[in-house]
Amino acid sequence: MKLKHNINPVLLQFINFIILLYTFVTYIPWYIFSGSRHAIAKAKQVKAKPVNNKPGGAYRSVNSLHCLASVLYPGCDTLDKVFKYAKTKYKDKKLLGTREILKEEDEIQPSGKVFKKVILGKYTWLSYEDVYIKAVNFGNGLAVLGQQPKTNIAIFCETRAEWMIAAQACFMCNYQLVTLYATLGGPAIVHGLNETEVTTIITSKELMQTKLKEIVSQVPLLRHIITVDGKPTTWSEFPKGVIVHTMASVQAMGAKADTGNKQQARPVPSDVAVIMYTSGSTGVPKGVMISHCNIIAGITGMAERIPNLGEKDIYIGYLPLAHVLELSAELVCLSHGCRIGYSSPQTLADQSSKIKKGSKGDVTTLKPTLMAAVPEIMDRIYKNVMNKVNEMTSFQRNLFILAYNYKMEQISKGYTTPLCDSLIFRKVRMLLGGKIRILLCGGAPLSAATQRFMNICFCCPVGQGYGLTESAGAGTITEVWDYTTGRVGAPLVCCEIKLMNWEEGGYYNTDKPYPRGEILIGGQNVTVGYYKNEVRTKKDFTVDENGQRWLHTGDIGEFQQDGCLKIIDRKKDLVKLQAGEYVSLGKVEAALKNLPLVDNICVYASSFHSYVIGFVVPNQKELAELARKKGFKGTWEEICNSPEMEKEVLKVLAEAAMAANLEKFEIPVKIRLSPDPWTPETGLVTDAFKLKRKELTAYYQMDIDRMYG
Repeated sequence: MKLKHNINPVLLQFINFIILLYTFVTYIPWYIFSGSRHAIAKAKQVKAKPVNNKPGGAYRSVNSLHCLASVLYPGCDTLDKVFKYAKTKYKDKKLLGTREILKEEDEIQPSGKVFKKVILGKYTWLSYEDVYIKAVNFGNGLAVLGQQPKTNIAIFCETRAEWMIAAQACFMCNYQLVTLYATLGGPAIVHGLNETEVTTIITSKELMQTKLKEIVSQVPLLRHIITVDGKPTTWSEFPKGVIVHTMASVQAMGAKADTGNKQQARPVPSDVAVIMYTSGSTGVPKGVMISHCNIIAGITGMAERIPNLGEKDIYIGYLPLAHVLELSAELVCLSHGCRIGYSSPQTLADQSSKIKKGSKGDVTTLKPTLMAAVPEIMDRIYKNVMNKVNEMTSFQRNLFILAYNYKMEQISKGYTTPLCDSLIFRKVRMLLGGKIRILLCGGAPLSAATQRFMNICFCCPVGQGYGLTESAGAGTITEVWDYTTGRVGAPLVCCEIKLMNWEEGGYYNTDKPYPRGEILIGGQNVTVGYYKNEVRTKKDFTVDENGQRWLHTGDIGEFQQDGCLKIIDRKKDLVKLQAGEYVSLGKVEAALKNLPLVDNICVYASSFHSYVIGFVVPNQKELAELARKKGFKGTWEEICNSPEMEKEVLKVLAEAAMAANLEKFEIPVKIRLSPDPWTPETGLVTDAFKLKRKELTAYYQMDIDRMYG
């Protein structure tokens, strides 16, 4: 979507003439010296084909039509072998980086709240050899504490170097790593720890004090707590029989342990490497059993989509490592000689909440070339930049808009705009360090507007990926030269995808012009199933007559002419209204969530009623300005609780819905404005910021009753 300007029509014609002249003069040198013409040709090529001509036949990447890829390197069929191969090849190269904390201080806000601010130093690095030795010692130390091969051990920790070291130790020793989100609530943590019957948990001092302290007595089998960041302060309520160790002390035990005469039980490809608890967007978290061969197949497929991946690349790790997207991305980097510098959402950028004003955020210091993000983070960047554009002088704003619209036209044709990139978008690009060459987005659908904005302003491809925990994160990723929006790319070389009819929703794999249906993923990346949940495993996984394992995703997709997949609906998001119309909740949310006035939105519908309602987290600045224009005065809570302001916001939503061609019955008729944001800590969204509809419904039940009268 082009941005709107307010330039005099005569002046605009003159500017367009200059742009046309510039384009003409620079086209021939660009064509001769730029490699982009090859990218244009590749973008137009067919990327995936059906393996047969039958309706519902599986699609495969054109690079793996005859055989699906399953290993990165010959003979490296388990994760310990992959790391050993990488350690031998990249021995003294930097691998894991962490910034030291130079200073911590409390900053009192005008509201009286106290925020912790930090000043961070440079990144200090561990080499491949350093990480390997630390992982070997930690694995041996865990054995001294009584950990046996093929038994479960939990990690409940923030994303950091020690997380990856602990994971590699478990992969080497064939311990089954149980991963839990650091933001999970107490009952979910207790459920995961008790279901997997762990006796040892790896955590941090902060999480031990803030989360584990409250629930440790509810985990009767727990014997060892290992803190990754030094000796914790003790508390008197510690249950008897639970011993607290530091990671360093366990590594010291392992370094002294006599392992010479012991035959270590190395994993085989089919052994479970990770039991990954999902973020629980639809209820109690489920433990997905992911084998060594599942993960290796998945990262093999992902790595193939990243051209020239290697030692020159730097990846910034800040998403939860308990999420399959981050774990897969880091394992891809580790296996290809890349550096991984650790960060957090609170210290990522110069403007992040924990960075003291005037000091540098992590991206500015690290200058990464690769980055993964969830749509929520990209949407925030998009809105923040556009708010700053709106605050510019008229001349600056119009210059930015002209450059933005010009570049949009050029990249839609496959052309580059080096002059605009260096003169206009350089400042925006510096928000992510200035060196990003590929941004990978996953975890949820990314809107076309945000994707195009990131393409233009950060001067790099934005690869949309589609995968689930149950498919080891692998499914599809767009190719770097594909600048189309709204699609998730062709199947990866490790898997195949087919569409199954869904009669209730009216989607069939015989539909014209494009086949549509429920997405099924098949391949070696499709996981073992759910831990201690045979009923759900049989429901979501099937095996065909050829022995191929298939995951039924519940998502609805269509295959386009070039073999790329587009996600168009979700079975769980479809609600039948009282009058018989079907409403796709996700579709309505996608049409409205990018409004400047909306920070987040959840649409709700009931089969017992004839209209749609919604809960909206408004943007504070935008809503306050709207209230001022309408002459409404009051506190933030009073503005959000005002029926008058609800009506004003509804008008804005209705206009946007009509512009997005939503049907009348899809447009929310009533809304509730929420003064509080939805964060993973509130339990209303997952760590990937997906809506938890069940929890949101319970939280807003009184408002639902009110709105449905």
